[in-house]
Amino acid sequence: MDTIAAIATGSVVSAIGIVRVSGPDAVSLMDAVFAPSDKKPMSSHRDRQLVYGALHTADGRTLDYCLCTISRAPHSYTGEDTAELQCHGSPVVLTEALGELFRLGARQAGPGEFTKRAFLNGRMDLSEAEAVIDIIEAESAAAAVNAAGQLAGAVTRRTDAIYDMLTDILAHFSAVLDYPDEDIEPFELENYAHRLDEAISTLEALSATFERGRVLREGVGVSLIGRPNAGKSSLLNALLGYERAIVTDEPGTTRDTIEERVTLGGVLLRLTDTAGLREAGGEVERLGVRRALQAAEGSDLVIAVFDGSEPLSSRDEETLAVSERAKRAIAVVNKSDLAQRLDVAKLPDCFAEVIHISAKTGEGLYELAAAVRRLFPEPDTPAGEILTNARQADAVYRALSALRAALDAMREGVTPDAVLTEAEQARYALGELNGRSVAEDVTDRIFSRFCVGK
Repeated sequence: MDTIAAIATGSVVSAIGIVRVSGPDAVSLMDAVFAPSDKKPMSSHRDRQLVYGALHTADGRTLDYCLCTISRAPHSYTGEDTAELQCHGSPVVLTEALGELFRLGARQAGPGEFTKRAFLNGRMDLSEAEAVIDIIEAESAAAAVNAAGQLAGAVTRRTDAIYDMLTDILAHFSAVLDYPDEDIEPFELENYAHRLDEAISTLEALSATFERGRVLREGVGVSLIGRPNAGKSSLLNALLGYERAIVTDEPGTTRDTIEERVTLGGVLLRLTDTAGLREAGGEVERLGVRRALQAAEGSDLVIAVFDGSEPLSSRDEETLAVSERAKRAIAVVNKSDLAQRLDVAKLPDCFAEVIHISAKTGEGLYELAAAVRRLFPEPDTPAGEILTNARQADAVYRALSALRAALDAMREGVTPDAVLTEAEQARYALGELNGRSVAEDVTDRIFSRFCVGK
């Protein structure tokens, strides 16, 4: 492979900026652009040693005084010779350093190319490589912890044992067919029934984590609903900690949905503030109400906001109707700082919890966070064993379906080759999960999600 280089720390001013290099010329390039203060070339230093010195151009101009480190193949992130320049975080310095490396023969790395090389060189499998981007994009501590577990090979450990077992079954069958005169243990399908049953149980448990993994990665879809002036936008602003939505005493200020992300009770929420639910007076308002209803129907959680200073009335009927159709619903009785006239006993049983708050003062927000936490608790699945993307979930599902078909066929007494066809399909699907049998265009799509420099 050729030698690639990229800025790994973005293009804004920061305390530290990193230029990363990987490929056969990585070490010699450091000899050309970096002069250690101990007067010895970088190629004479040991791996993973931070060396202080001057970063310079080919004509001798000093760009920065910084640190450099090298790691030789195969004991590096990519499995190739690699190097890093850890500079002061000036975009100008980093760009000049990168340009100098290009002039000396390196080329610009593509998105995710360092991690792709790590995958191609056997430093990590495909599910572990996907965990790298999951760590980068994690928006909650729980998501980061799970991604770190996947990077450490948690999913691989669960599925590799099944992959190896299927390989053993197929190899045994082939050996009996190809070498009938050899002293090979007879191939009897029933000897493998228990192992197939255990594999199915393992994959069922893994497949069942995907819905929780989707929430972990993308966040819980939450719609704030309620009649005009109940305090939806005030609650949104209180949760965000700044004035995102316009709040006035005039009903119908919010005409369209407003979407923001916030962590509440340790749970990542995709909050949608919707138009007030009421009989709309104009086309714009009608569209806003329609979008509010659509958002609520597609949400994981509906937070129905009621004005606690007024009794329930016909104006709340649409809010109650939407809440009763929701997957999960919490009733938030707002304006607890005012005299309370709403009788919570009249709220329907569809609400998992009823929380009294004041969006104006912040009273009750802690109780709301605790309620959300109770509805979406941290999974008890070990870190890293939660599937977080559709590609992995699809591969596990196809492997599971094939193993179920294989076991059913075995119990029905069909010929071994029919059973083993299903076993081979399951093995291939698991190979896609970890990258053993994945197509090149799939890996290209996966690594295109990465930022340049990773």
